[in-house]
Amino acid sequence: MNAVETSPELHELVRRHLRLGWIGLLVFTTLGAVLETLHAFKSGAYLGVGNETRRLLWTLAHAHGVGLSLLHIGFAGTVRLAFASPTSRLHRAGRLVGLATVLLPGGFFLGGIGTYDGDPGVGVLLAPVGAALLWVAILLVALELSAQRQRP
Repeated sequence: MNAVETSPELHELVRRHLRLGWIGLLVFTTLGAVLETLHAFKSGAYLGVGNETRRLLWTLAHAHGVGLSLLHIGFAGTVRLAFASPTSRLHRAGRLVGLATVLLPGGFFLGGIGTYDGDPGVGVLLAPVGAALLWVAILLVALELSAQRQRP
């Protein structure tokens, strides 16, 4: 692999997303361990009849949080390997991935706190907003990679 000269700004973008990815993994794997503990101790608040929605939403929060944390690490690697300096698209994509990492799992988690007759709480409305932001971020990175190929 050839060493590519990178700008300090790109280096900071990479470090930020590595940091967010590893912190996110710590937070969301801890949430997973808490959910496993609730399961192990047969917590009624988690396993009780009528709490299927909570269990599903909290599991979704854990899974999406871990996945998005890994995406931060992948984003950092992509930026580091494919670009010599960050573009406005990459900065925007990075901010959107960060927002999605809060809104998508956060919406699932909040939706599971207060459920109503099998329906999630209003907090779940954050999840589709986070998903939309994630989609835009992925599109921006794909566009920037495509534009990179066409540059001399």
